[in-house]
Amino acid sequence: MNTDITNVEAAGTNAGLPSDTVFELLLEDRRRYALYYLSRKVGAVSLDELVARIAHREGTPTRDRREAIRLEFHHNHLRKLIEADVLKYDADAETVERKPAARALDSYLELAFVDDLR
Repeated sequence: MNTDITNVEAAGTNAGLPSDTVFELLLEDRRRYALYYLSRKVGAVSLDELVARIAHREGTPTRDRREAIRLEFHHNHLRKLIEADVLKYDADAETVERKPAARALDSYLELAFVDDLR
């Protein structure tokens, strides 16, 4: 069995991610949407803003829903995104910001959220 272990590279950059990492990062809906949302922003975004957008996308953004999403995102998704070197988290300011390697995910994110681009 032949396994291709090439990296996925963003156009115009030398930032590449292993294919397994790409699929792992895009596997979960909230993480995928967070990456998409951040791809549409320039600079750092508050964690509260990101959580509010995820909550709104999933329905009525109640306080309980936002808190549950924030807790899950902070303990599950944030760590994976930081370890993959696609996200920077400023704990003091409670902001997240895409790193250059995240551009390797953009074409996949556009496919996943094509209806949002219309």
